[in-house]
Amino acid sequence: MTVSTTSRHTVLHEEHAALGASFTDFGGWVMPLKYGSELAEHHAVRNAAGLFDLSHMGEIRVTGAQAAAFLNTALVGNLTAVAVGRAKYSLLCTAQGGIIDDLISYRLGDDEYLVVPNAGNAGLVAQTLQERAAGFDVTVVDESDRTSLVAVQGPAAEAVLLELIPAAEQEQVTSLRYYAFAGATVAGTSVLLARTGYTGEDGFELYVANADAAPLWAALLEAGEQHGLIPCGLASRDSLRLEAGMPLYGQELTLDTEPFSAGLGPVVSFTKDEDFTGREALQALKATGTLRRLVGMKGLGRRAARPGYPVVADGRHVGEVTSGAPSPTLGHPIALAYVETAFAEPGSTVTIDVRGKPEPFEVVALPFYRRPQ
Repeated sequence: MTVSTTSRHTVLHEEHAALGASFTDFGGWVMPLKYGSELAEHHAVRNAAGLFDLSHMGEIRVTGAQAAAFLNTALVGNLTAVAVGRAKYSLLCTAQGGIIDDLISYRLGDDEYLVVPNAGNAGLVAQTLQERAAGFDVTVVDESDRTSLVAVQGPAAEAVLLELIPAAEQEQVTSLRYYAFAGATVAGTSVLLARTGYTGEDGFELYVANADAAPLWAALLEAGEQHGLIPCGLASRDSLRLEAGMPLYGQELTLDTEPFSAGLGPVVSFTKDEDFTGREALQALKATGTLRRLVGMKGLGRRAARPGYPVVADGRHVGEVTSGAPSPTLGHPIALAYVETAFAEPGSTVTIDVRGKPEPFEVVALPFYRRPQ
């Protein structure tokens, strides 16, 4: 696939090329789309483990005596309630309630956070946070250019990491909770090790200095081979996150969407002491309700819906697909779509216009897939 000459490369680009990756442009970055079969990569994550390069994501460090109070005014969530060593999913919104980005914030210390935005929004998020920091005793530093991020996802993810972690640190890893993190030594490299994930499986993210990224990537590939780990690209990451019902910025989330329609109302804290950008608009929206909702849809036929396809009910257009594909795990088409609230309850049936032909779909509860416990 052709990519822009202005697109950026991660420090692992040559590693991907040596593995025979096909590349695509994503968020202004040249990223591996797949290495061989995207279906094989998808099934590896569901059944064993996959290794992803996520170095296109942003990393913004917020430090200072008022770091927590500042983030509570900049983001819609309550960051003061996050304990040191834990992480929180939140949103950066406009004054009108539109979503600038969805992101994860890690509380590194009482007065220190690491905010991780999406790739295409990293610069805008850093700029917005720096602007909103005016008047606060905080420092906002964009560390994206010097930080790499790789992820090990799948039921064998923990076993892969334990191959590379000193015995003295292994209990720290096995006891690490979901949406928690810790410092760790992996293949002799100091990393920030988090357990969040975007695939619906257990998994770990490893934040590391750029200079250490390639040796770490190679060590993980070698250690993971006996556990069935393979490198995975954006194609499988997208099908995995879709099965897990997770929104993607630029598709389910945009400046024209707000948290309540997107099913992210619980992310918004109206009980924290600090006022936050977008509060007034979001309070009004919560009181009046939304006209549309993001829903999951299960295909009752064999043809998959794609982004932009119209959702039809009662002979009229009632929504639009934001993401859709055949589900490799479930064996039938699935989709995310915004629809009028009257058609948003599970069990509702609609049709989706798939290239001029109506295909039946049923609204179902999210996520489509839950990993075995």
